[in-house]
Amino acid sequence: MNTTKSSATTSRLILSLGTLASIVIIGGVLYKVQQESFMEAEVLTIPEQSLETPTEVIKVPEAMIPENNSVEESKEPKKPKIKQPSLPNLDASDQFIRDRLVLLSEKRDLVVWLTTDDILRRSASYLDGLARGVILSNIFPLSSPEGEFSTHRDEQTIWLNAGNYERYDNTVSVISSLDMDLAAQIFHLTRPLLEGAFSELGYRPRQMDGIILTALDQIMNTPVIFEPIQLSRDSVNFKFFDSKLESLTPLQKQLVRAGPENTRRLQKQAKLLRTALMTPSGRQQ
Repeated sequence: MNTTKSSATTSRLILSLGTLASIVIIGGVLYKVQQESFMEAEVLTIPEQSLETPTEVIKVPEAMIPENNSVEESKEPKKPKIKQPSLPNLDASDQFIRDRLVLLSEKRDLVVWLTTDDILRRSASYLDGLARGVILSNIFPLSSPEGEFSTHRDEQTIWLNAGNYERYDNTVSVISSLDMDLAAQIFHLTRPLLEGAFSELGYRPRQMDGIILTALDQIMNTPVIFEPIQLSRDSVNFKFFDSKLESLTPLQKQLVRAGPENTRRLQKQAKLLRTALMTPSGRQQ
C-alpha cells in the first residue's frame, strides 16, 4: 500500500496483496520481524507479526512500477476510473484515502480495517514488513481467526487439523473481494503521498516500488500444501516438522497455515495486483 492507488490495498493483506496486498490493504503494507511459530493457545492473523528483529541485513530491492499516463477514460471502460483530484498533504490524507479504499469492496470488514489513523504511513510500514516476509498484525485492525487453533495426534505424530483453515476464511474473503484493477488506480493516484510515507522510512521511490513488488512476490512464491501437515513441538510452541516449511518466511508460513485454498485465493489477488500495477491502463488488453 504504498504509492498511490495501492496504498489502500495491502491492508491485511495482501495479502497482500494484499495483497494483499497491497498496498495498504493489499496494497499498503508494513512489517517487522520475528520467526513465528504456532502458539498452542492462539494463532496470529493473516498477516502475522513477528517480534524479533532480523539477524541479517536485508538489501532493499529496487524496481520501477510504470507510471499510469492514461487519465481519461477509455471508450469502453470495464472498471471505474479514478479522476485526478488535488492531493492533500500526508498528515491530512486519511479521509481522502479512506473514501477511495472503501470502493475496493462491498465487504463491511474493509470499513472496519480502515478505521485506523495514519493509513499511508501504516501501509508503508506494513508493506516494508511483507517484503521481508514478516507481518505486523498490530498495524491494521484485521479480522482475527475464528475459533481456536487445534491439532490431533496419531500415536506420537502431531498433525495440523485441516479445520484450522476455515478460521481464516473471513479475512481471505475480504481480501479476495478487493478490485485489484481499481487498487492499482488508487496506487497511481496517491503515489506522491506514498512516496512521502516511504521517504520517512528512508526509502527512495524505486526502493518503494521494489518493496511493493517483493511483497507480492512473497505471497505468489508461497508453496501450496494439500497434504496433511505434520508438526513438531518445542515447549508450548508448534513448528512445522518439514524443515523446508519451517524455513519459509513468517508470512509464507502464515499463508500455509491458512490452507491451500486460501493460499491460492490470496496468490490470485497478488498476481492480479502485480499485473495491474505493471500494466498502465493505456496498455491493458
